[in-house]
Amino acid sequence: MTTTDSLTSNPVLRIAPAAPAEAAAYFRAALVFHADVSDVAAVLAADGDPGFVVLDSRSTAAWDQGHIPGAVHLPTALIPEQAEQLLDRSVPVVTYCWGPGCNGATRAALALAELGYLVKEMLGGFEYWVREGFAFETWEGRERRAADALTAPADSEDCGC
Repeated sequence: MTTTDSLTSNPVLRIAPAAPAEAAAYFRAALVFHADVSDVAAVLAADGDPGFVVLDSRSTAAWDQGHIPGAVHLPTALIPEQAEQLLDRSVPVVTYCWGPGCNGATRAALALAELGYLVKEMLGGFEYWVREGFAFETWEGRERRAADALTAPADSEDCGC
């Protein structure tokens, strides 16, 4: 079997990886648009102004079920009429919704960007916020669940990535 044959039969390499410069540009661009749950949590836990506002784009029922402490609640459908009263265009916004299976944070980020806001989407959403063991609020008060070992390091606060 030739190298060409092994590449075409290999589903991972059937389409060759991008050239390093192209890959670097793509991954740099991804970081421009996304924030990680752990990074958001670390900045919010530090003293001082985080330099951004966190926006929960879910429904009121979802917000009441649990949300990130300090987040602004603004459902996606209400962004065009209410964003200006709740957000400062000079402060970046980090949007989140339910989790990786939901594109609500993406739609909220698009709506905000179209209105002139600086915006990033928080990867993993509320699901991964809770699964990584960070505190959240409900209408009953603050809660925290143990970190899921499949989403966060079991014996360390730093995943090393």
